[in-house]
Amino acid sequence: MRALLRALALFAVPIALLAAGFALVFTSAALPPSLAGLKIYGPYIVFALGAALAIGFNRGRALIALLVLALAYGLQQAWLQHGLGDHPARAVYAALTVFVPLNLGALALLPERGAFTRQGALRLAAVGLQAALTAWAAAAAGQSEIVDWVYQRFLEPTPFSAGRIPQLGLAAISLGVLAAMAATFSTRSATSAALAGAILAFAIAAHVPNAAVTFSIFTAMAELMVTVAVLQDTFRMAFRDELTGLPSRRALNERLAALPRTYTVAMVDVDHFKKFNDTYGHDLGDQVLKLVAAHIDRVGGGGRAYRYGGEEFTILFPGKEADEAIPYLEALREEIEAYRIALRGADRPRKAKGAKRQRGGWRGRDAASVTISIGVAQRNDRLATPLAVIEAADRALYRAKDQGRNRVAR
Repeated sequence: MRALLRALALFAVPIALLAAGFALVFTSAALPPSLAGLKIYGPYIVFALGAALAIGFNRGRALIALLVLALAYGLQQAWLQHGLGDHPARAVYAALTVFVPLNLGALALLPERGAFTRQGALRLAAVGLQAALTAWAAAAAGQSEIVDWVYQRFLEPTPFSAGRIPQLGLAAISLGVLAAMAATFSTRSATSAALAGAILAFAIAAHVPNAAVTFSIFTAMAELMVTVAVLQDTFRMAFRDELTGLPSRRALNERLAALPRTYTVAMVDVDHFKKFNDTYGHDLGDQVLKLVAAHIDRVGGGGRAYRYGGEEFTILFPGKEADEAIPYLEALREEIEAYRIALRGADRPRKAKGAKRQRGGWRGRDAASVTISIGVAQRNDRLATPLAVIEAADRALYRAKDQGRNRVAR
């Protein structure tokens, strides 16, 4: 549930900026003359800011998304402000409604490969090819049949035939949003969530292609979504563990500085993890860490889980004494002990010839379980600092291991 809520929270910024876009459309007439230029140059300003951040943090997906949106706005300024009455305007509009959402949706699905890399250059070349095709279709009046096909109505019921956006463009918008949302829930990436919001913002702008202010505002909102996402993802990389998704040790250190006077710390370690890794392989070892982290993240009693390092985790119980926290830790230990892990899925290869490591059974028919040991300590007059409490919990963890593992010790 916490993981789902965190994924849904990623859409908070795009939703807020979409609402802000509607508010600005209705209040833009009230802007003082000194700020009137923002109606025209706003998207370019946001693009420059976002591109600088994307380059600074080496976020290639965000950089290309911002470039696509800025190009779309530039084409709208050059060709669409006077309507869709001539062939070049119709060709440009058709290309924008198809290419922009497909590009943004594809970027949401693609992994991050940096700004100035071979992959980044290939993605940029793909955008350049689309721009060249758009220019060719707009300049060649003899290609009107291709443009007319894009505007063809494949479905006649009202929701599919209403509005200016071609049905092919509506399909591209729908596909792009679904792809970006799926990527968001899969990767927990703020950039993917921002790209879903950016497609919706672009769709609103494209619905009125000759309304300069509306197109400008919603393009700027789309760019702002991507820009904010660069900061969100950078923060996540700094304060979230990439493998498990739990807050990292850096986040733990910040939280320790703001704890109340009463709190309990639990140090959790996966028993015999090195042996498990050596027996079944590092890939399965990573799966074990993710599984254990998922269980720890759901611990009750108001506990907050962090990855301390390696196979070790930390759980903080702010405002709780050790006696209050231990029942939740015992329940966590039993839950992990009872969970069975399939050692081989259908896609896992058989043991390679001459390999020394045992790979387990076939097609998931063999399974194993892991256990955890937990050391607990609470703040008191003798353990007055967070560091002292953590060290005491760590000593208790070693006692738990010395006593046979798979237990909670104080």
